[in-house]
Amino acid sequence: MSKKLISEQIILEAVRRADRIVFYEEGTIITDAARDRAKQLNLKIELKKEIKQAATASGTQKEALTSGKETIVIGSDHGGFVLKEILKPFLMNAGYNLTDVGTNSEESCDYPDFAYAVAKMVSSGGASRGIMIDSIGLASAIVANKVIGIRATCCFDEFSSRSSREHNNANVLTLGGKILGSELAKSIVKVWLETPFGGGRHQKRIDKIADIEKRSTK
Repeated sequence: MSKKLISEQIILEAVRRADRIVFYEEGTIITDAARDRAKQLNLKIELKKEIKQAATASGTQKEALTSGKETIVIGSDHGGFVLKEILKPFLMNAGYNLTDVGTNSEESCDYPDFAYAVAKMVSSGGASRGIMIDSIGLASAIVANKVIGIRATCCFDEFSSRSSREHNNANVLTLGGKILGSELAKSIVKVWLETPFGGGRHQKRIDKIADIEKRSTK
């Protein structure tokens, strides 16, 4: 089964199934912990090469580009898994193209793996914006903001959601799966996705954030 993210958890699951190879597609993020554990357990990680599948994927990508729909990447750890599964049909019914980078169950996992996958996909242009859910939302915002070009905000209500877009041009939204009810979470997401960046005086401040980012990475 192909993954958008291969974490250490995926490697351990493969070993429990007695798999000897984990296949991945182009663009998949493989964590360092996953590579180290695979080497330790003598498990191979190989690029999946199937012409038919590649053609299908290319057609899907072309359809997404021509449909005019915005692509949103979503992820969670075990604490945010239930809310992620609730938000997925909500987003698709609203007309967004959706990419889910995991996790795929409530089994314990590490939020940095999935927060990084969401942020990296936004940073690289694979999605226009991202949503990451852990138990509280704060930890994933910290991780996502380590990725160049990411402005991640943890929102708890519609006011903070609207402000993060209008004032901060946030491109990753983090949520707390253990502290938000599903209807409030939907409202926060709806406001966040529908609120445009205000520009004007706010752009000067975004430019300063970008400048700080550049100076910090030299």
